[in-house]
Amino acid sequence: MTRNDVSGPLQGPAGAPANNATRADHSRFVQRVRRRHADLLPRLASGRPDARALQQLYDHLRGTGLDCGAALRVLRQLVMERLVVLDIEQEAPLQDITASMTELAEFALDTACTEVMRGLDDSHGRPQIADGQRALFWVVGMGKLGARELNVSSDIDLIYVYDQDGETAGNAEGRNRVSNHEYFAKAVRAIYNLLGDTTEHGFVFRVDLALRPNGNSGPPAVSLGALEEYFHVQGREWERFAWLKSRIVAPRAQLQDGSVMALRSLVVPFVFRRYLDYNVFDSLRVLHRQIRDHAAKRSAGHPERSNDVKLSRGGIREIEFTVQLLQVVRGGQFPELRTRPTLDALTRLVKAGLMPEATAAALAQAYEFLRRVEHRIQYLDDQQTHVLPTRDEDLDWIARSLGYPDICRFLAQLDAHREIVAQEFDILLGGAGQKECKGCSNGKNGAVATPDFDGVLTQLPPQFRERVEAWRTHPRVLALREESRTRLIRLVMRTAEWLREGRASEEAASRLIDWIEPLLRRESYLAMLLERPAVHERLLRLLGAARWPARYLLLHPGVIDELASRSMMDERFDPIV
Repeated sequence: MTRNDVSGPLQGPAGAPANNATRADHSRFVQRVRRRHADLLPRLASGRPDARALQQLYDHLRGTGLDCGAALRVLRQLVMERLVVLDIEQEAPLQDITASMTELAEFALDTACTEVMRGLDDSHGRPQIADGQRALFWVVGMGKLGARELNVSSDIDLIYVYDQDGETAGNAEGRNRVSNHEYFAKAVRAIYNLLGDTTEHGFVFRVDLALRPNGNSGPPAVSLGALEEYFHVQGREWERFAWLKSRIVAPRAQLQDGSVMALRSLVVPFVFRRYLDYNVFDSLRVLHRQIRDHAAKRSAGHPERSNDVKLSRGGIREIEFTVQLLQVVRGGQFPELRTRPTLDALTRLVKAGLMPEATAAALAQAYEFLRRVEHRIQYLDDQQTHVLPTRDEDLDWIARSLGYPDICRFLAQLDAHREIVAQEFDILLGGAGQKECKGCSNGKNGAVATPDFDGVLTQLPPQFRERVEAWRTHPRVLALREESRTRLIRLVMRTAEWLREGRASEEAASRLIDWIEPLLRRESYLAMLLERPAVHERLLRLLGAARWPARYLLLHPGVIDELASRSMMDERFDPIV
């Protein structure tokens, strides 16, 4: 794959001056705001809207007689109008736009928490824990909110957590006591309505709570204890990607409280494992397949929906998946990878030696380009969409606002970026025929139907078959999750294939059984060997080479981490020459 396509002649000129085609007022949303709030627009302090400017304008709006919800809704519209101007007419950096949107969400959530809890305290008294202290309540921002890279028309993914169960103190008369759980459930519902309901003034933010434990069927708020149990018992691999970007965003008064570390102490070991972690590959493949299938269903009969800069092939989501997969797999051993923003993570992957600088630069450039396109799509009508518009005048406005002379040049650059992203993503997950990157799957595992042990046994050489047959009733094997048992069978099948090809000896295969048995509860090792055929083969060579390395590996099975780590550092993303 060549890299110079990204920065070649298709790249639009930087610093293109604003003209009639690239004015903010092409946005129909901007037109509506200016018609309705012309007198209020000058009230927003000049420059990028920051926390101080938000507070000043909010206070002014409240002073005009607007209640909390109405003031927040009008505030959002005024801020959005300013961001369109800064982006389209003044070419503000992407980070300025996403920072302002993130600060707006944080301000709105903090304000909503204060307003809602004041009312609940009056009705039920403050929520208390055993020692009489007030129970703490955290609004956890997920995804782009947690990473401080929020879209201009994005929803906000939230999870609500409180520290301990207990009971409220009761109102002024000592009545209306409720459990802390009920108090915080009421708070969540009230915050949701305050921010998410659409009124005559619009909405503040669309709120999504689907990422909370047990999804939409789960409780609105969870205690730290319940969250810890969920992580240990039910937490799924894809949820580790979601929690990777998590951050407490409100209430502001509690952000500096040392108790916030109690939540972090649960999240970090859930997301990042101390050993090389390959369990996430299959989970990410399934999640990505579901996203692509959903996008395909949405575009069926609607070809205009197929050009989705976020979810289509080579879109923003594939850049995020590429980065997050490497962070989750390697973040246990490289703490410096535990960062939330995508662009910062790319830089850190390069410094850790896990991604070539040219690859990171290409992905970063594509990410910024696609995010800027996404914002322009959303500026048009303030809709949560990532699909290119079909009207020529809208496409032309997007192209020219990015410095391209016409739609064709813009679309050519868009295709060039997306092709590079798609190729890197396919390599990482082992797409059809691609080279295997370091620490990643060769992609052949997920598509092959896996028989049960009975079906496999008939294909094995006698000595190896005798050892594997004992696994049919082995307690540790029977206790494996279905996906881990499938991985084990596939490892047996691959080993048998190598036996037939002469790439491994029966003695090495038998010793592999001895090596795996004590590690069956460490399911990540099964995932690693399946995802890394090179490590699997190297392990077989060592087990079959002589008795002493075999004995050492059997006594110290964890040394496989070093075996995999060295090969990963040598081979990640590098072409085979």
